[in-house]
Amino acid sequence: MKKLLASLTLGLSLLLGGIATAQTTAAPDAAPAVAATTEAVAAAPEAAAAAADPAPTVNKGDTAWMMVSTMLVMLMVPGLALFYGGLVRSKNMLSVLMQVLVVFSLIGVLWVIYGYSFAFGGEGLIIADGSKMFLAGITTDSMADTFSAGVKIPELIFVAFQLTFAGLTCALIVGSFAERIKFSAVLLFSVIWFTFSYLPIAHMVWGSGGYLLAKGALDFAGGTVVHINAAMAGLVGAYLVGKRIGYGKESMAPHNLALTMLGASMLWVGWFGFNAGSNLEANGGTTLAFINTITATAAAILAWCLGEALTKGKASMLGAASGAVAGLVGITPACGVVGPMGAIAIGLAAGFLCLWGVTGLKKMLGADDSLDVFGVHGVGGITGAMLTGVFAAPSLGGTGAEDFSIASQLLIQGEGVLITIVWSAVVAFIAYKIADMVIGLRVSEENEREGLDITSHGESAYGR
Repeated sequence: MKKLLASLTLGLSLLLGGIATAQTTAAPDAAPAVAATTEAVAAAPEAAAAAADPAPTVNKGDTAWMMVSTMLVMLMVPGLALFYGGLVRSKNMLSVLMQVLVVFSLIGVLWVIYGYSFAFGGEGLIIADGSKMFLAGITTDSMADTFSAGVKIPELIFVAFQLTFAGLTCALIVGSFAERIKFSAVLLFSVIWFTFSYLPIAHMVWGSGGYLLAKGALDFAGGTVVHINAAMAGLVGAYLVGKRIGYGKESMAPHNLALTMLGASMLWVGWFGFNAGSNLEANGGTTLAFINTITATAAAILAWCLGEALTKGKASMLGAASGAVAGLVGITPACGVVGPMGAIAIGLAAGFLCLWGVTGLKKMLGADDSLDVFGVHGVGGITGAMLTGVFAAPSLGGTGAEDFSIASQLLIQGEGVLITIVWSAVVAFIAYKIADMVIGLRVSEENEREGLDITSHGESAYGR
């Protein structure tokens, strides 16, 4: 028995010793595992935060769409030139083409020098802080916001896209004083008005911290910034430059409606970049702006033709082309926030009201707005801006919030329209006066009768 107990005691001692040795040997290998587990637990909140707030990314599809949209808007430059050129007399055809092309080019250069910086270069109630003069700090790696959290586009394409808006807005104005203004006066006026009217309005409506943006004003693609803004400058110019010689007494019929139709069609195609491109991404919202650009324009053409048939007994090609532009202008502020049925309603309203704008209202105003910039872009822009406040309501197919109030939104839209009208008119008046003092606004009577193609540019559209 004693030998048995001794053997058991010896075996137990050996077993306990082996376990202790095994634990001592394993301890150094277990320590890193415990440390790794501790680090993983500590890093878990950071990983969760990163997952909840992903790093901004640039989507190649969005970038490609914005490049296409910018090129589409560029197509509006020859579109506008041909639309305007066909409406003037043949002796002034090239002068209008020249004004549109050179004004756009001038503003494009100014945009990258200081325009972008003061419109979108930082925070501000009325104007940005100008921190991106000469595009300072903007590289191929710089990113601009879209309407989706965490989704960005290269800032350089945003700069280029907005450049086309600024250039076209200033080019729109030349239709109001066509056929009698000095070319150099147009350029000087454009520089002043762009600097002190376009840039502040663009920032207030679209820029970070802008007054109207903060108020909740809706302007998806430029109803106030582009169309009302330019129309008021044009109307003031029509008054200050004065009426064309023979206006109301001599025939001043469009010399080539085929070119006007071609120009209107190019504008319609380019406007898809204007409207759908303003969504800044290639997604469902883009398709909404896209289809609205079709339906509203088509409705406005039909409305204008019907209005002409009822008042004049026949519809005209000029009316159909003008109706297309009226519909495009009307849907611009609303294209991304109303449904297709709302777009049709806006197009119908714009077609009928702009027809009145170039007939009844034009007679009431008494200004020689040569190519009806205010009658189409002013009336259409105001119509679209106000009806945006109606048809953005979810109950009418719009994309507004559930608590959307039509009455409240109409007040905000009205404030935006009023600010744009007053601001643009005041700046335009001062700009014209400065141009008149420095250069003189109007060509001589002899030059006007001969035509601006020859007297201002030494060329003729169709030979002499």
